[in-house]
Amino acid sequence: MTAVDAPPAGPGRAAAPRARGGLRHRLAERGVDRVLLLLAPAVLVVGVLFLYPMMYGVGLSLRPKEGGGFLGNYAAFFGDAYQRGTIGNTLRLALPAALINVGASVPIAYRLRGRFRGRRLLTAVLVLPVTLGTVLVADGLLRYLGPKGWLNTLLMDAGLIDQPVRLIYNYWGVLLSLLITGFPFAFLLVLAYLSGIDPTLERAAATLGAGPWQRMRRVTLPLLAPGLATTFVLAFVLAFSVFPSANLVGEPAGETRVMAIAAYQAAFEKYDYGMASTIAVLMGLFELLVISFTLFLRGRLYAGPAMGGKGS
Repeated sequence: MTAVDAPPAGPGRAAAPRARGGLRHRLAERGVDRVLLLLAPAVLVVGVLFLYPMMYGVGLSLRPKEGGGFLGNYAAFFGDAYQRGTIGNTLRLALPAALINVGASVPIAYRLRGRFRGRRLLTAVLVLPVTLGTVLVADGLLRYLGPKGWLNTLLMDAGLIDQPVRLIYNYWGVLLSLLITGFPFAFLLVLAYLSGIDPTLERAAATLGAGPWQRMRRVTLPLLAPGLATTFVLAFVLAFSVFPSANLVGEPAGETRVMAIAAYQAAFEKYDYGMASTIAVLMGLFELLVISFTLFLRGRLYAGPAMGGKGS
């Protein structure tokens, strides 16, 4: 058979390679890469270890132990003032703790961003509470601030007080514990975000006559705003789930009876797993509300890029 007699190539034979290449190209233009298939095991693990337990807990919360319809547990929770009060107790601890930790982290991280002698040692001291854990921090507070702790003993021996000052077993003891354990996380995050801001931006503002406060307010803080929102969200979630501190250095039957304690009591004292799941679901919903509000404010107050400086 000559070349003239050879049958012409069918349209399907030539189009198939082009179609495969074109599909791959179109997926790449949309940011889809076959390498993303490597995420399949991680997605499977998240589904098995997170999504399924979460959906199981939601389903369990809709099956009341005492009856009353599928929303019976939620109606019982909000109908009980003692249970309902745990929402306010938890928010009164979590919101101030997150705000104070983030607010204190900004000036300290801003100063430690530069180079000076002892910088690494000071940073290590500030991060040290991460290694202690909540229980060890609570034990330290009991020894230092308890009725027979070192501080009260010192003040009484000096004649400054006649009876021990109540510094723990109340709201302030739990808040102090949250500040000690939560500050290192907020500090490290803020320091990382500040390190991503190009210092030449501040030097350029200084050459234009901006003072230190103006540079901080008009250059650094706007670029740091997305990072502060993220840091606040993580610090709030960490403080919202407070449990050991509220038990050890708080008043678990009174002003520091948080939602985590209520869920624990429902599950392991009353063996009402449906109510415990209900409280856990409500904890997630309240956290989601605060997170959504924070991100909404971030979007209204700052519409620039997520980061500025070195990485932008």
